[in-house]
Amino acid sequence: MYIYIDIYRMKRISSSIENNRIIKTMMRRKNYNRLLFLVLVAIISCSCMAQNDTIPVKVGVVLDMETQIGKIWLSCIELGLSDFYGSHPNFKTRLILNIRDSKEDVVTAASQALDLIKNVQVQAILGPQSSTQAKFIIDLGQKAQVPIISFSATSPSLKTSSQQSSYFFQTATSDSSQVMAISSIVKAFGWRKVVPIYTDNEYGEGILPYLSDALGAVNAEIPYRSVISPFATDDQIKVELYKLETMQTRVFIVHMWYNLGSRLFTIAKKIGMLEQDYVWIITQDFTNLLSSLNSMELNSMEGVLGIMSFVPQTKELNNIKTRWRTKFYKDTNNDPSFLDAKLNIMGMWAYDSVYALALAIEKISNTITLNSNVTTSGSLIDLYSFRMSPIGPNLLEAISSTKFKGIAGNFILDNNGQLETSTFKIINIVNGGGREIGFWTRKNGLLRKLLLQSNNDKYSTSKSNLGLIIWPGESILPPKGWEIPTNGKRLRIGIPIKSGFNEFVKVMNFDSSTNKSDAIGFTIDVFMAALNVLPYALPYDFFPFVKPDGTSAGTYDDLVYQVFLGNYDAVVADTTIRANRSQYVDFTLPYTDSGVVMVVPMKDHKRKSPWIFLKPLTWDLWVTSLGFFLFTGFVVWVLEHRINEDFRGPPSHQIGTSFWFSFSTMVFAHKENVVSNLGRFVVIIWVFVVLVLTQSYTASLTSLLTVEQLEPTLTNINQVLKSGERVGYLRESFVYGLLRQTGFPDSQIVAYDSIEHCDQLLSIKNAKGGIAAVVDETPNMKVFLAQYCSKYTMIGPIFKTTGFGFAFPKGSPLVGDISTAILNVTERDDMKNIENKWFKPADKSCLDSNPKISPNRLSLGSFWGLFIIAGVSSLFALIIFVVMFLHKNKQVLLDSNDPFEKRIKVFLKKFDQKDLNFHHFRKSNNNNNINNNNQLNGCGGMDMVELSNNNTECPPSPSDSNSLPVSMEEQRSTIVPTIDELLVQINEDH
Repeated sequence: MYIYIDIYRMKRISSSIENNRIIKTMMRRKNYNRLLFLVLVAIISCSCMAQNDTIPVKVGVVLDMETQIGKIWLSCIELGLSDFYGSHPNFKTRLILNIRDSKEDVVTAASQALDLIKNVQVQAILGPQSSTQAKFIIDLGQKAQVPIISFSATSPSLKTSSQQSSYFFQTATSDSSQVMAISSIVKAFGWRKVVPIYTDNEYGEGILPYLSDALGAVNAEIPYRSVISPFATDDQIKVELYKLETMQTRVFIVHMWYNLGSRLFTIAKKIGMLEQDYVWIITQDFTNLLSSLNSMELNSMEGVLGIMSFVPQTKELNNIKTRWRTKFYKDTNNDPSFLDAKLNIMGMWAYDSVYALALAIEKISNTITLNSNVTTSGSLIDLYSFRMSPIGPNLLEAISSTKFKGIAGNFILDNNGQLETSTFKIINIVNGGGREIGFWTRKNGLLRKLLLQSNNDKYSTSKSNLGLIIWPGESILPPKGWEIPTNGKRLRIGIPIKSGFNEFVKVMNFDSSTNKSDAIGFTIDVFMAALNVLPYALPYDFFPFVKPDGTSAGTYDDLVYQVFLGNYDAVVADTTIRANRSQYVDFTLPYTDSGVVMVVPMKDHKRKSPWIFLKPLTWDLWVTSLGFFLFTGFVVWVLEHRINEDFRGPPSHQIGTSFWFSFSTMVFAHKENVVSNLGRFVVIIWVFVVLVLTQSYTASLTSLLTVEQLEPTLTNINQVLKSGERVGYLRESFVYGLLRQTGFPDSQIVAYDSIEHCDQLLSIKNAKGGIAAVVDETPNMKVFLAQYCSKYTMIGPIFKTTGFGFAFPKGSPLVGDISTAILNVTERDDMKNIENKWFKPADKSCLDSNPKISPNRLSLGSFWGLFIIAGVSSLFALIIFVVMFLHKNKQVLLDSNDPFEKRIKVFLKKFDQKDLNFHHFRKSNNNNNINNNNQLNGCGGMDMVELSNNNTECPPSPSDSNSLPVSMEEQRSTIVPTIDELLVQINEDH
């Protein structure tokens, strides 16, 4: 048992006794016996006084004391306790350590903890050392309400239920907090498969659920789990490593204790698994204890990446390291085997843990009595006779709320009793030591330097944020994460046997003894081009999917399923990416067009129809044009009726003239003059519209009469179904299932085997066993139309598909690389050259992939802008005319006292009358009056104004504004008297 002595209290007591003078006198007199007696009295007095002034609290320590790690951590606990009371000499409580050796055994650790709780009646236990040991001790602490504080048991499964383990505190970083850092590294380098290697115990298995979820979040999977017993021999480890070597995955995450992990890497180094293309990542516990390995063990880990708990370097930490080193060497009597011992991170957590416990005990010192630590006897194996700790609940609350800045960083426990952490350091083991290459934080992800941590919440998984990494084999190029197994196995690629459409895949040189063959075709060339883009070689062999007799062994679904069964490593064929197939394999990106289309024969409608002149325009354009012809004629009539003789006369004459004028503009044959400015404006706009319409109509009609008019015989799949005609599909294609789902009975579905067979079925009549249409995938039908473009046309797509792709096993890392390579091939001229090689049409007339079809009819959508302009212009002119007319005749409607009906009649009568004030009528009337007066007075061709000015006997000019009649009646009354006067004057002259 370790006995703690309060040195500071002893010094205070000895100073109150006048012993210094007595001791000096005795030493001068060499009275050693009396001096010894006084020293013993002083020690006893100090112990009594200290016992009266302080409250001792018993605390248990359970560690593997036979190991170097256990000795290091115990010295850290003792140093932490000494430093705590050295800086707090006036505290009322004192922790009394009761140390137990667990001997690296689970049962021993549990029995020692039971003895501490039951017989010693400790109020808390520091330890145990491993997660496996802690699993059993937690239950004891929960029953006795004794806090268990472990600074080295990091398994997250120990805290799966806070209710059952509320008295258990993990003052170390939980393994679950580092999985995001690991997944960020995996995502940064694009690795898709990761194999964890872990210990077959509570510690090893605890991290797996969290690691699996974190890797799944970055689209990485775990194809295999390598479990190694903590008691495995070197031969057993070697067998497991050989098994991993035969797999494709080359990314390994090692989660085990440092002693077993160092053996693993030593063996892996010997068998060549720390060479190029390998990736090794070790978890925090292994990395934190690298200082416990010797140089030979570290040399076997060259190129390994490690996740390490981040501890800020401070002057206080450096001072503690120096004092700890002195203390540890003194405690071990300068044992040579311990000369290389170093203070590790878990030792720092041990220092902070005992510091936190002492601080929590002091917080509840008022609730502690001296009788609370009385030792009682009892049987060690009696698990139910111990009583609960009287200070357990208070101590539990005090520890949970304890916060301070420790030597390993801020000591803060979360609600689950675990040490909070948000930063990890990433190291690269090079030259026998760990070299810092970056950091990971929960907020910013991967960072090169913590000083560069930004204030935003942007999370980075970019490998550019990491420093230079020396990978295994001294390579600086990041491994791709997988490799062809070293047992010499080549990729087994399955290809189909096809009777038709051999342009995609055609088996050549089949060897029945080895089942291998060569292959050619569009699909094969695309695959070869993709392999040429890959940055690594990919050996393979083609294996046709055939029966022993050389015929096809099944459908494409059967071929794809062989990959799932492991018979093939991939399928390279014109394989459509389908949802049901994706359940068993992973497809690359498509390398062809997508969709299922229908191909039907075309019929020629070039024969002349008596109504073909109506086809250039759609019905809506015909109706709209007719409406605007009528509307424009009406507008022109309204604008010209009062001022233009051409638009006057009987109603039937006016209507006919309006329609005639409007429709004659279509051929620009109108003879009526338009005299008003508003009318001319409307006609100008309308003539422009008519010009565009007639020219477009002429061009379209010319195309209809001269261009070959080809139309499909059928336009949709439902039309084929309703007509009862048969439809064809490529034998063993999934299209048969689509046709059945659409509703086609077997009697309407016919299979064809080749391009020639398809053409034959389409050429003969349906009654003779032929088909009306063929349904197949777009790439196949493009090949078909390349030879028969003049006879058939493509309709659709009628069903949605993704296109052709290459099939690989689920989670294969080749999928991403091949997909990227396909994109590179597609974006370059390689794909165009391959298509020209295999899909070049036999008929040169088919170079134009679009057959000649009937010209498109002109619709209203092409001319609505012109009609809007014409309509707005006509309405604008009509509105101006109405406003001006109303303004001139407002007295008829507004100033008159007549009834409304009478005013309307008068108004309409006004509108029907000529506007004699218009210059056209004034000029006409003036000319008529001048001619009449000249004939009567003998003033023949002389100008009236001139005669009037020369005082002739001719009458004054009727153009005079004072004598101009304003109506026909007024004109008549004025003219008649003037003629009588002229007659009288003539008689008098004679």
